[in-house]
Amino acid sequence: MPEEIISEQFRRFFLSYSKSIKVQESRTGSLFEKNFKRKRVDSENYFSYVINYIHQNPVKHRICKNYQTYLYSSYSKVITVEDKLLKGAEVLRWFGNKEQFVKFHEANPLDNNIEHLEIED
Repeated sequence: MPEEIISEQFRRFFLSYSKSIKVQESRTGSLFEKNFKRKRVDSENYFSYVINYIHQNPVKHRICKNYQTYLYSSYSKVITVEDKLLKGAEVLRWFGNKEQFVKFHEANPLDNNIEHLEIED
């Protein structure tokens, strides 16, 4: 199954990364607090909210003040459709068009009632 292949690739990546950091920093023990988790996206509505959550999450955690200008967000790349790897045009089509994509994000700010989006326990 594709999700098993992807999961295995992430496992290998994180294992390799943690080993190199441990050697570099002369550390022992676990580098990460817990394993990464995944959650099934089981509806079109949920998928739209997950995209919104990913973009607005840095604001929620006070990493930045504005998700629209956050350097490490895909939000600006989606609305400019400049990144072929990202397939921003497909994301915009998912929401209808650029204006609908922007409106969806503006109309759905993250609040404290986001448990249905979060994976953390």
